Amino acid sequence: MSRTDAEGPQDHPLLHHLVRDIASRGEGILAAVVQEQHGGRLIRIAHIQPVDGIAWSTALDNVTAVR
Repeated sequence: MSRTDAEGPQDHPLLHHLVRDIASRGEGILAAVVQEQHGGRLIRIAHIQPVDGIAWSTALDNVTAVR
């Protein structure tokens, strides 16, 4: 189990599943979730790999499962 108060990779139930980024409306596979320090607080960042194209990152709160 990952610590939630430390930087680094995090486990998530949607890892390696098809997800949608509500901010960009893009879809792809959730490749990683990383907790990073930004402005004195920890933010969970989702890294999404589309089927074709360039991977991108977004706040994990923007990620939903594609059904």
